[in-house]
Amino acid sequence: MVGTGGPVATFSVWDYVVFAGTILGTAGIGLFQAIRGRKDTSSAEFLLGGRQLTAVPVAMSLTASFMSGITVLGTPAEAYRFGVAFWLFAFSYAIMSSVTAEVFVPLFYRLGITSAYEYLEMRFSRLVRLIGTSMYIAQTVLYTGLVIYAPALALNQITGLDLWGVLVATGAVCIIYCTVGGLKAVIWTDVLQMVIMLAGFLAVIARGAVLQDGLSKIWEDANKGGRLKAFDFDPDPLKRHTFWTIVIGGSVMWTSMYSINQSQVQRYIACKTLGHAKMSLYVNMVGLWVTVSLAVFSGLTMYSIYKNCDPFTNGDVSTTDQLLPYLVMDILAIYPGVPGLFVAAAYSGTLSTVSSSINALVAVTVEDFIFPVFKNLTAKQVTWMNMSLSVFFGGVCIGMAGVASTMGNILQAALSIFGMISGPLLGLYLLGMLFRTSNPTGGLLGMLVGLVLTLWVGIGGQLYPPTNEKTNPLPLTTTGCNNTMSQNYTTTAPWTSPLTLTSPVRPPLADAWYSLSYLYFAPLGVLTTIASGLLISIITGGCKQKKLNSDLFVKTSDLICFSCFSSSKVSEKVSPGFHISADDFTVTEYDVMSEDVAKATKL
Repeated sequence: MVGTGGPVATFSVWDYVVFAGTILGTAGIGLFQAIRGRKDTSSAEFLLGGRQLTAVPVAMSLTASFMSGITVLGTPAEAYRFGVAFWLFAFSYAIMSSVTAEVFVPLFYRLGITSAYEYLEMRFSRLVRLIGTSMYIAQTVLYTGLVIYAPALALNQITGLDLWGVLVATGAVCIIYCTVGGLKAVIWTDVLQMVIMLAGFLAVIARGAVLQDGLSKIWEDANKGGRLKAFDFDPDPLKRHTFWTIVIGGSVMWTSMYSINQSQVQRYIACKTLGHAKMSLYVNMVGLWVTVSLAVFSGLTMYSIYKNCDPFTNGDVSTTDQLLPYLVMDILAIYPGVPGLFVAAAYSGTLSTVSSSINALVAVTVEDFIFPVFKNLTAKQVTWMNMSLSVFFGGVCIGMAGVASTMGNILQAALSIFGMISGPLLGLYLLGMLFRTSNPTGGLLGMLVGLVLTLWVGIGGQLYPPTNEKTNPLPLTTTGCNNTMSQNYTTTAPWTSPLTLTSPVRPPLADAWYSLSYLYFAPLGVLTTIASGLLISIITGGCKQKKLNSDLFVKTSDLICFSCFSSSKVSEKVSPGFHISADDFTVTEYDVMSEDVAKATKL
């Protein structure tokens, strides 16, 4: 009987057929793009799609890249255990999209960059650029390991397939179409994968509504269970999720993901005009709203069904990230093929993110490490190098999935990684874009100070997780289970679990500094980097440095509130071979070599 615990069905033949068909379709799109573009094997085509992409597919790809298998599995489990507060991230998405579109996109477009980290060399120094790139690579490899692990966990729960077999298969599929198809293959497979992810959520919600006699009953159950209390205005920075931690901390964290993360930057700078690049971010914002809304409501549906029998406490699943796969097999197994669609949804989100990460890792490695050293490579050598690096990074990400499997709840683990590393990096970019006083010494040391602080609090929170008073898990029960199992569960996943690890000695910082909400990691990194970077720059002569090229800074004309009222129709020359028309944002020449742009920054 649905919702009363115990073993659930496993995959049927039709489920395997649907799942396999989805994966083959995804790989087929990648191969089609490879064949279609076989005449152009340049690095610009492989890494940036020839800079001819349009807003809508890029927007869907942006959404799919970070709304991955982590979202498919983690967000419903979050709503099931902690309520709908996670939906407040919709405000963060709006703030992030506006800041990225109006501040960062015009600057990156103006400079004609391929790697987001080229800016760091233009503004600061070669050393700062290499350190920034290295931080991005480390962060992305670890994050991608988490993303690969997520659907493998789901498949292992639902089908019994070998966990490591699934991990390797995931990486192999991504490697194939990334290697042969480049960015265009990644973008168009993302479009298909986004549709499949949304279909998976809709299937869960629709079936749940039928079982619970309508959506209103699901909403009523959620209300009785305390799941609808979203607006907590407590200013305590140690509480995991409040209105302030999500809107303020979440906005900074998501801005760090979209504004300077190569996986995302690479997409919107591949758009054929600046207008398309900006529009892709606003369409992406709507996509994020839809996705998080469906994911949260899927979690409420799960709570309505399991309100009297929690599968995790009852021992039916080993981690909370297996709750949604368990629900799928519990309520959808009577429809052959539908569970296969859900697993394909989780799997598709992973393929999207992993392929995006591999393509971005190749781009920054080529642009930041290889081209500056080997300047006379032939087109054929560059092509083989791009493909070889795709295979290499795919293999590294598969290996990191083993590390990710020890990090517990995947949703907060992934967001924490971005906060700890992307926060100081975002602070470095803002230091360079907004303050002419900042110099290379201040930028480098300021970023390192920010990184040390965020890693300190982040790792401390991992070792000494916050108590229940700060995480606020909502009550669950097993009174309605048919086979309640008397087991004392503890967790090896301190990221978000309400069953906190017990430690014989908790240091004084454990209930203060280490309990800081993970959403404040990014703001902490940003503010610390800017403050210390400015102070160090002033001490080391930043106020006396020579005048810098104005194209390296944010301009009021970049912002929509100013550009909308501008009557100027004159194109402004901003760098060799690259100019933007003020009236239609049309980019008339794209292929600007990084060394040419670097020369343009010198007086």
